[in-house]
Amino acid sequence: MLGLLPLWLLAAFIIYVLFGYPLFLSFWAKLFARPVAKQSQPRTVSILLAVRNGEKYLARKIASLQALAYPPELIEIFILSDGSTDSTDALARASAASDPRIRLLPCPPLGKWNALNHGLAHATGDILFFTDVRQPLAPNALRELVANFADPAVGCASGELMISGGGGGLYWRYEKFLRQRQALLHSTIGATGAIYAQRRSLCRPLPPDTILDDVHFPLQALFAGYRIVFDPAAHAFDEPTQLRQEFSRKVRTLAGNYQLFAAFPALFSPANPMLLHFLSHKFARLLLPFALLAFFGLTVSQQLWPLAAAQIIFYALPGPFRTFSTLMLATLCAASYLWRGPKGFWK
Repeated sequence: MLGLLPLWLLAAFIIYVLFGYPLFLSFWAKLFARPVAKQSQPRTVSILLAVRNGEKYLARKIASLQALAYPPELIEIFILSDGSTDSTDALARASAASDPRIRLLPCPPLGKWNALNHGLAHATGDILFFTDVRQPLAPNALRELVANFADPAVGCASGELMISGGGGGLYWRYEKFLRQRQALLHSTIGATGAIYAQRRSLCRPLPPDTILDDVHFPLQALFAGYRIVFDPAAHAFDEPTQLRQEFSRKVRTLAGNYQLFAAFPALFSPANPMLLHFLSHKFARLLLPFALLAFFGLTVSQQLWPLAAAQIIFYALPGPFRTFSTLMLATLCAASYLWRGPKGFWK
């Protein structure tokens, strides 16, 4: 029986990460929820749209920004062109000629981090609104996000990304479930990159080669003593992606977590008000595929052939099982950040 102890410990860890923590989080959020005191208090907003070669989506995105149900005199829009070589700059100039709120800021092709820093240096709004070129916004999205800042404890507010046709699958619903309940308790660990806003006073320039601006900026707010909240009333919209594209995106975003650990070592300390949730969610998620590999290896070494066969069948199944297997493989690949560094993860 003692020889099986490592196997039981690994099984307990896997079950806790996948099922135990979400159940515990749901129960805890019901008991200790801290609702946000939202109130309509329009503030000046600087919209930062970083884009490289986005001619396919830019006209639609600009129209979406212009259609926002928010006082137009309180908005400025910066199109941060990261060395675009297509018609992105020309489209932005044409829009700026007809809408004085829009400004094109061309940047050298150093990456999104540099483009956002360029926008940060020019922004004057009390609130910075970050969004991506591919996802149009609901007309009320900005109004809903800004209403969160009437609560003085809120430093960053993230909206919800809606995948058309019920896309996104079980994993995305699972992830949103965790974020919503973490935010009810105190904060999420990061924001949704396509739709989030933050007090400008809490945003410092990003370090070179930052992969995850949508976690780096919010963590600046968290460690300044503010909350990062999730607002399901603010929507951005996207199309489903193929699993191969999603794999590449997940490798990049998961690799960015390793970068954040070095940038914010306080994540692992009591200075992190979400320490237990960070360890149970973000950090444990990176350890999970290694635990699964070790579990499989132990079942083979212990000659537990039915259990080993069941694992092989599970990973070979289609649908959500294949999505899970792909996510675990992406997590393994993301660990290459430890010797590769940040270069190349955007390719």
